[in-house]
Amino acid sequence: MMDCKNENNVENSRQVERRKELMNLLGDLPQCNRENVESRLIDTVENDVYTLEKLTLDLNGIEPVPAYFIKPRGAVGKLPVVLFNHSHGGNYHIGKDELISGAVYLQKISYAEAFAKEGYAVLCIDAWCFGERRGRTETQIFKEMLWNGKVLFGMMAYDGMRAVDYLHTRDDVDSSRIATVGLSMGGTMAWWLAALDARIKVCVDMCSLTDFHTLSEMNGFDGHGIYYYIPSLLKYFSTAGINELIAPRPHLSQSGRYDHLVPYAGVVKIDKVLRETYKNEGMEDAWKLRTYPCGHMETAEMRAETLAFLQQWL
Repeated sequence: MMDCKNENNVENSRQVERRKELMNLLGDLPQCNRENVESRLIDTVENDVYTLEKLTLDLNGIEPVPAYFIKPRGAVGKLPVVLFNHSHGGNYHIGKDELISGAVYLQKISYAEAFAKEGYAVLCIDAWCFGERRGRTETQIFKEMLWNGKVLFGMMAYDGMRAVDYLHTRDDVDSSRIATVGLSMGGTMAWWLAALDARIKVCVDMCSLTDFHTLSEMNGFDGHGIYYYIPSLLKYFSTAGINELIAPRPHLSQSGRYDHLVPYAGVVKIDKVLRETYKNEGMEDAWKLRTYPCGHMETAEMRAETLAFLQQWL
């Protein structure tokens, strides 16, 4: 459990205790040295916009985690950084390559290029069973972990928090200016990581803020991969309850009103709770929900909103 706090947010005891409760639902997590993240530089590639480092990171002590670190070409000094979380989409072969190559449901300009042009560094890791970590199926990994007291999503989130640890070791990163961004599974990971780790200053999620209870009422379970399901979660938390742990840090959520994976009725419920939470914190402007007449995809307007929100708050 991380005790580090965002410099601009002195958390109340209620948030700290609820975060501990949430962490305790994520299964038996590794006990790694949080101050030491071993890394290995595999290759460096440059183009006209950015420099790409291909890395392997020791995040969990179980298997190495391939990663991409990108920064604007020629950049010097400490940079604000985005932890980019890739999506699922059944595209196990893509993983972190989504950062540089995109996906059919993302805008054509990659986030690697878009973020670099804005002056941000970016880190993206392969999640369990994706990219260079594929070989076993999602269900195989889920079942083996469950037998051994682990939860797949918990292990994914742990890697994400350790990725934040890694960012704190880099001399070219301003560790007080860390954001997290993603769509679909990547968006879900974004708001979970921001809820679990107060060192993340800004959260932007797309096509992911699903109210678990509404999804259950609609029998929409099979729209999400098995990674998504955490034992006993609904006994203790709602989706809004998890996202309240982000407040009053800036949080932009975007979704399509016709996205069956993110039922609109549930989005409205979450928005009502979070608007009140941020109002009580005196930070009404820091919570922003945007919905669009589309399905499970990023529109050009979403991309513009994401970049504008980061420019405002990061």
